[in-house]
Amino acid sequence: MLFDPKTATDAYLAAFPAAAHLKAIHYTQGGHWLLLWGWLVSVIAYAVIARVRLLPAVQGAMERRRPRPWLGAYVVAIVFFLADAVLELPWSIYANWWRERSYGLTSQPFAGWLGEAALSTVIGAVFIGLFFMALYALMRRAPRTWWIWAGGLAAVFFVVQLILEPVLIEPLFNRYTPAPPGATRDAVAALAKQAGVPSDKIYIYNGSKQSNRYTANVSGLLGTARVAMSDVMFARGADIGEVRGVVGHEMGHYKHGHTIWLSLFFSAVALTALGLTSRLFNTVDTWVGTGASGVADPAGLPTLMIVMSTVLFLATPLINTATRLAESDADAFSLKVAHEPDGMASALVKTIEYRADSPSALEEALFYDHPSVRRRVQRAMDWKAAHLAQAQDQEAADAAASR
Repeated sequence: MLFDPKTATDAYLAAFPAAAHLKAIHYTQGGHWLLLWGWLVSVIAYAVIARVRLLPAVQGAMERRRPRPWLGAYVVAIVFFLADAVLELPWSIYANWWRERSYGLTSQPFAGWLGEAALSTVIGAVFIGLFFMALYALMRRAPRTWWIWAGGLAAVFFVVQLILEPVLIEPLFNRYTPAPPGATRDAVAALAKQAGVPSDKIYIYNGSKQSNRYTANVSGLLGTARVAMSDVMFARGADIGEVRGVVGHEMGHYKHGHTIWLSLFFSAVALTALGLTSRLFNTVDTWVGTGASGVADPAGLPTLMIVMSTVLFLATPLINTATRLAESDADAFSLKVAHEPDGMASALVKTIEYRADSPSALEEALFYDHPSVRRRVQRAMDWKAAHLAQAQDQEAADAAASR
C-alpha cells in the first residue's frame, strides 16, 4: 500500500481530541485579540504617566542635585518602565497568568508568577534603561540623524542580550542541567556530531515550573548558544524520535544563524520605528501632553513609546513572517539531518493545545509566528513520502536504541 502524506497528516491531527481542538482554537483566536488589547492598555498607561507629569518631576529632581544628562535619562527611563509595569499589572495578571491557568497551560501558583514577573520587570528596566540612556545621548549629539545611528545601537543591544541571557538571566528563573547519560543523550550527541554543532550544549530545564507547554528552544549567541528542552517534553512521553526531531529543529536555528539574522531584522524594524518617531513626535506629543521640549527630552519618553509601540504593533504581520520563515527553515534542517518525520509530527501534535493547527491562510499570515501545525506535519509527511527508505531506517534505529 502506497504511503499517502495527506492521509498520514489527517491521522496525526485526528489523534488530538475534537474537544481539545476546539479549546485550542478559542485560546489561539483569543490570543489574536490580546495583541490589540495589549497595545491599547500600553498606550493608555503611557498616556497616564505623561498626564501626571511623573517624569518631569523625576528629571527636575535629578537636575537640581547635579545636572548629568546621561544619568537623568537613565533614571527617568527606569522610573518610566517601573511605573508602566505597575499600571499594566492587572492586565498582565489576566493575560499572562489567569488566562494561561484557565486553559491548563500553567500550574504555577500566583505568588510564584508574581515574584518572577517582578524580577523580570526589574531586570528589564535596568537593561532597557541603559538602552534609552544611550539613545538620548545620540539624540543630543546628532539631533537630525540620531534615529539612523539608533538602528546600530539597537543591533548592539540585541546581540548583547542574546549573549548574556543564557548565562545571567535564564538561570535566575530555571535550573538548566546537561542532558543525562543514556540513550537519549547518546542520540542527541550523535545528531549534533552529524549536524556539525556542539554536542555539549544540550540542556534540560524545569520549564514545568512556569508552563505546561511541550517546548524546546535555542538561546544565546556565539559561545553561549545552547539548545534547551523543557522537562514537559519528557513528562508528555517524548521518545527518541521526538527528541531527535525537536532537537534537530533547534540545531537548525543554531546552524543557520537564525538568531543573528532575526536580530538584524528586528534592528531594521526598530530603525524604521525610530525614524517614524523622529518625524511624528511633535504631532503626537501635542495630544499626549508630556511637556517635553522635544524628542531629545527624556520627559517625552511616553510619547516616544506610544509611537514606537504603535509602529511595532502594525508591523506584527511582517515580524511574524520573518520568524515563520526561520521556523520553516529549521524544520527543513531537522528533516534533512535527523530523518525523523514521524518524530517531528508526533511532537508537533502536542503543541496544538496552545496553537490551533489549521488556521486560514490570512490568519496564519497575520498572527502566526510559526507555520501552522497542519502545514508543518504535512511537510514532514511529504518528506517521508519522498525519502521513505531513510525514514524507515531511522525508525528501526530509534526502536533499537529505545530497547
